[in-house]
Amino acid sequence: MSTKNKIKPVLGAGFRDLSGDFLATKKRIIKIIEENYIKYGYQEISQPSLEVSSQIGSYLSEDASNPMSDVFLFENSKESLMLRYDLTSQMTRYVASNYRDLPSIFKNYRMGNVWRQEKPSPNMRLREFFQADFDILGNSNQSQIDAEVCNLIADIFCQIGFKKNEFKLNITNLKIIQGLLINNLKITDPKKIQQISRSIDKKSRLGIKAVKELLGKGRTDNSGAYTKGCELSDGQIDEIINFLKISDLNELKSLSKNPLSVEGIDETSKLLDQLSYGNFFDFIELSMDIQRGLSYYTSFAIETNIQNLKLSDDKGKKIDMSAISLASGGRYSKLTSRFGVDIDGSGASIGCDRVAFIVNQLKNKAPYQNQKPVVILVLDEKFYPKYYEILKILRDNKINSEIYPGGNAKLQKQFQYCDKNSNPIAIMIGQEEVDKNLTKFKVIQGEKDKNEFLVTKEKLIDEIRKFI
Repeated sequence: MSTKNKIKPVLGAGFRDLSGDFLATKKRIIKIIEENYIKYGYQEISQPSLEVSSQIGSYLSEDASNPMSDVFLFENSKESLMLRYDLTSQMTRYVASNYRDLPSIFKNYRMGNVWRQEKPSPNMRLREFFQADFDILGNSNQSQIDAEVCNLIADIFCQIGFKKNEFKLNITNLKIIQGLLINNLKITDPKKIQQISRSIDKKSRLGIKAVKELLGKGRTDNSGAYTKGCELSDGQIDEIINFLKISDLNELKSLSKNPLSVEGIDETSKLLDQLSYGNFFDFIELSMDIQRGLSYYTSFAIETNIQNLKLSDDKGKKIDMSAISLASGGRYSKLTSRFGVDIDGSGASIGCDRVAFIVNQLKNKAPYQNQKPVVILVLDEKFYPKYYEILKILRDNKINSEIYPGGNAKLQKQFQYCDKNSNPIAIMIGQEEVDKNLTKFKVIQGEKDKNEFLVTKEKLIDEIRKFI
């Protein structure tokens, strides 16, 4: 093929090929998550990657003139389909279609890739990524269910290997801020409230000074990009900023007298009571600046953030993880209403790719690498019956293993194969080993005082397990 006809093998921005230790880490994390979903009583729903775009729509776009700007659309003269951008909206479609046949309180989980048409950044913001969601829908005890959302997330993160001081569950109730804006500051335009709330939500990432600018005339970031502000008065801005500094529920009670805020504070108080009965109360922190999922959530909201961990991207640049959510969710009451069914729910989504990225960087965490296979080298093709006999013994004892796939090649080439694939052990059986009914194996990964061993067939498994 001529050079001009060759296609350059590149990936689209925000997409990745996964392999090796990272993929093993990610799969292990997904396994831990699913085991806990099942343990807590959730049943799985499997749903398609494509949905009818007019039914699902998009809740994410900040561009009012183009509400589908953040999703991937596939349209022709007959239909318009979209790649799912999350696992919640299509779940509500399923529940609305099947609610008569479902339990009155329906606990479910979904896992799979989602796609978002947005500007990517390495590892933290992708256009295709894996989510693991769980939700409880129906007429339930709200504080008990919202507490279970918190407890399940905390339980999973502890089992993945994060310590108590390494992550925090930040909770809020959106009614508290909404009450301040609507009743105290007399701001009633829904679009203005959403703009203000989105500005408040940037506090953890940009800081209080940037929020003040966004609430006022506007802000120019380090790249020179300008964001138009909410154009609030100085008095309104000061009241919001002072409110955001409060993290004590009793102080909020003494300052907030409007009915909506009081309702949110009372709901939060009941939630904290429920959380105090469980094992993860110390992981909880009240945070007024969480204002995400405004098109979804109506009261309780939660974000899980990493803390006290130093991480860097692929280029060695430090990443501030404190402002990046690894699991988020909340309580909603309107998501099924567009299908003509009113069902309340509460749940959360765990970003498996982000969690895997962090765990893969932290070598002190529990190892998630798959056990690379033991390789039986081919010293002579006439010994294939012996090789398959040993292969069966290894696999019957759940030791990943294979016979070198390249036939009777030079030993140097076979060892190069093992080196490239990071295989831990090579088994070598030639005429001498066959005559003595012994098996020789060589440890080829890791530093060993002695790396070659000659053992009987009966002792082979025990001896190999010492090195894998």
